[in-house]
Amino acid sequence: MDTPKYKSGFAALIGRPNVGKSTLMNTLIGQKIAITSNKPQTTRNRIRTVYTSERAQIVFLDTPGIHKAKNKLGTYMVRTAEQTLSDADVILFLVEPSVYIGAGEQHIIDQLKQTKTPVILVINKIDTIKKDDLFAVVDRYRKQMNFAEIVPVSAFRNTNTDELLSCIIQYLPYGPAFYDEDTVTDQPERQIVAELIREQALRMLDEELPHGIAVTIESMKRQAKITEIQATIVCERDSHKGMIIGKGGVMLKKIGSQARIGIEDMLGRKVNLKLWVKVKKDWRDSDYLLNNFGYRREETE
Repeated sequence: MDTPKYKSGFAALIGRPNVGKSTLMNTLIGQKIAITSNKPQTTRNRIRTVYTSERAQIVFLDTPGIHKAKNKLGTYMVRTAEQTLSDADVILFLVEPSVYIGAGEQHIIDQLKQTKTPVILVINKIDTIKKDDLFAVVDRYRKQMNFAEIVPVSAFRNTNTDELLSCIIQYLPYGPAFYDEDTVTDQPERQIVAELIREQALRMLDEELPHGIAVTIESMKRQAKITEIQATIVCERDSHKGMIIGKGGVMLKKIGSQARIGIEDMLGRKVNLKLWVKVKKDWRDSDYLLNNFGYRREETE
């Protein structure tokens, strides 16, 4: 892997919330690391995953979607995404296949115009439009900026992702691998487990509630035949706590049951998952609690 012809580098995924950044990253590395949902702002931290082949190693940086921040957590997320631009060898700008370019996309384009890093426009979700309509989308974005490449894909259906990988490798510098070939992420196991629990909460709870929850792992003990995990879902209000638990504890059991399936698949062993719910009022505006829950200020400075 360390021959002079080998390439290695960092590829940042950036875009508006809910354009499919995490789904694309999971598809490219062939394993689920980043959580996904149909709600915006699912990703909160910058997540690193690693794709390794005989010709290159790509370290993908998945970022929170750039959006208008309404609290300190939102500010952290936007700053994390914007900081990633300066750390990458190539930037993947993900958009949906629409000829309409909104204020959010325009804001990102204006930022990208200021960087010297090659930018690949990735038009995701092409399975949702007709082939003829795609040409208009390409033409609309081509007029906005001189992209290094424009690659239409469907992350969900794994369409044209090999072409995208080839394009990314083309813009990476020559050099040895950063990680050994078995590494797929630098995320701690506990953090992935916490995110898998939050993913199920995102999918099952009301629209407004998921933005106000976090998950902490209290303990994670590997026994001979099973891994014992105790975790807490943190919310901002007493009324939210009741919604998360549900009547007779039904909702909390559903979240735990579905999360356990994903955790067992990730760990490759049986899991006993116990969940609690705690209220921490306005935690998204508390520097102390944000740091406690893993949204560390120093990562973006």
